[in-house]
Amino acid sequence: MPLVVNGMEVPAPADARTSLLDHLREGLHLTGTKKGCNQGACGACTVLVDGERILSCLALAVQYDGRRITTVEGLEEDGELHPLQAAFIEHDGFQCGYCTPGQICSAIGMAAEARRGVPSYLSDDLSADVTLTRDEVQERMSGNLCRCGAHNGIIDAIRATVAA
Repeated sequence: MPLVVNGMEVPAPADARTSLLDHLREGLHLTGTKKGCNQGACGACTVLVDGERILSCLALAVQYDGRRITTVEGLEEDGELHPLQAAFIEHDGFQCGYCTPGQICSAIGMAAEARRGVPSYLSDDLSADVTLTRDEVQERMSGNLCRCGAHNGIIDAIRATVAA
């Protein structure tokens, strides 16, 4: 079955053991998604599947046949950056930029989780609406590492857009 990547049907890899990350980067030449640790510990490979964030290095591509996969390349619309991409520039949310695609995809997924009321470690009341305070955003984004130390700019960009 075909995969749907950034709104386009693409063939699944011939080898069922191919990770989604490797298929995106090597099979489809979508190099925005980065291979960091390749163990699910850094978040550089985060993409959205049906709007939910996943670590593509830990997923087999064939698991997602017929599902909507969005990479950082698929976030722009009509040639315009996604508001979060623009906010990363405005708030200096990157230095080397290696983690940026994963950070952006993760933040979009994180905001959707918060809108659905998914609790975090900081949630006192599991039935309360989620307020994305600075601490809450930091907790929810803790699986995405930035080795350059641009976390303050990343959090500022997220709070200015998707967490607003």
